[in-house]
Amino acid sequence: MLDSLITSKTRLKLLIKFFVSASNHGYLRGLADEFQESTNAIRKELNQLADAGYLEKNSEKNKIFYRANTQHSLFKPLQKLIHTFLGIDEIVDQILNRSGGVQSVSLIGDYAKGLDSGLIEVLIIGEDLNQAYLLQLAAKVAKKLKKEIKLYFNESQVEAHSINLYTRNIAL
Repeated sequence: MLDSLITSKTRLKLLIKFFVSASNHGYLRGLADEFQESTNAIRKELNQLADAGYLEKNSEKNKIFYRANTQHSLFKPLQKLIHTFLGIDEIVDQILNRSGGVQSVSLIGDYAKGLDSGLIEVLIIGEDLNQAYLLQLAAKVAKKLKKEIKLYFNESQVEAHSINLYTRNIAL
């Protein structure tokens, strides 16, 4: 869907990288290595996105780091578009509707780092989770999105790079 609207694969990778989570950042050579693309292709797209105001640039230790401009008027709509493209919104909505006492849902793995690898990893923490239903749901959503979905339940060790998609507010 989004890949037919944004025909530059490099630009799409950069948008996913920076808009899946506002905390993601990167620099030219690191992004070129991560995406296995030429620095010229990455540089061209970074400059266009920065010139349009979608990305912010900051210099640190002789490197220019880029990150999403959260103050841009289109930041939230772009982030929602990326989440919809990746299937994140649908996964979270389905999990919350029918799965027991969900306390939090986090995106981990490649997608949390902004890499569209085709494997969506989701950590679900809660009590009395209907794991059979969630696994069945993951298979349905995976088929619809044409991506693989792997669920983790109540794992005590959370990856260093994760994106919290939902946390239940607990009244004290």
